[in-house]
Amino acid sequence: MESGDQPDEAMMEQIMPFIGGAAAILASLSYIPQVRKTWRRNSTHDLSLNMLIALTTGLILWVVYGFLREDWIIATANSVGATLSGSVLAFKLRDMFGW
Repeated sequence: MESGDQPDEAMMEQIMPFIGGAAAILASLSYIPQVRKTWRRNSTHDLSLNMLIALTTGLILWVVYGFLREDWIIATANSVGATLSGSVLAFKLRDMFGW
C-alpha cells in the first residue's frame, strides 16, 4: 500500500476533535427525550432505579475522568449527560417517595 492510500496523520489529528465533539453532542442530548417524556407524563414507573443510579454514577465518573485528563470534550459532554440523567433519577426518587 502506498503512503498516499492511507489518511494523512495531520488530517486525522484535525478531524478527531470534530468526531469527538459530534459524539459528545449526540450522546449528551440523547437524554432529552427521556427527560421530556418523564416530565410530561409525571411518571417514572417504567424506569429502572438501578439503571438510573448506575448510569448517573457512571456519567459522573466520566466527568471526573475528563477533568483528570484535562479533556474538556469528555468532561463537558458527560456533565450534560449526568445532569439530564440525574434529573430523571430525581424524578424517579420523587415518585417513589412522594416528594
